[in-house]
Amino acid sequence: MTKKVVYENEEFNLLQAALNIEDGMDGLRYNKVIIATDADTDGMHIRLLLLTFFLQFFPDLVKKNHVFILQTPLFRVRNKKKTIYCYNDDERVAAIKELSPNPEITRFKGLGEISPDEFVHFIGKDMRLDKVTMRKEDLLKDLLEFYMGKNTMERQNFIIDNLVLLDEGA
Repeated sequence: MTKKVVYENEEFNLLQAALNIEDGMDGLRYNKVIIATDADTDGMHIRLLLLTFFLQFFPDLVKKNHVFILQTPLFRVRNKKKTIYCYNDDERVAAIKELSPNPEITRFKGLGEISPDEFVHFIGKDMRLDKVTMRKEDLLKDLLEFYMGKNTMERQNFIIDNLVLLDEGA
């Protein structure tokens, strides 16, 4: 792909304009570029597309540690006195134990289900961010080709070989 695709896609064009990176990193408007998506497969796909966009056209954003993934809670466990946001099943189990008996448990299906009044509780100085990094030995061209290329069977085998199944009943 050429940079022409950025100008033809409204979202990518607006994103590069908002970050002020069209002419390079010197004008970068924000020190942290935070990707916030749902924690489901669609959200993961959107993350991959955004990361591919940054790596393809603005790799220094990643190389210079400006790109982060916002962890969003999967559960809200609460009683009349306290609310705990949980990012995995272990945290959910601990919160249920802490707030027993009979806490209310909500499973968030996506960011759209979280009200702005609640969202404010897990952004800010205590938000959970995963920094997107590249190792020096990672070759950008090879990474992009593997994850976004036409090697569907190789990628499928990689996913199957590296898949970790979680016990949902835990």
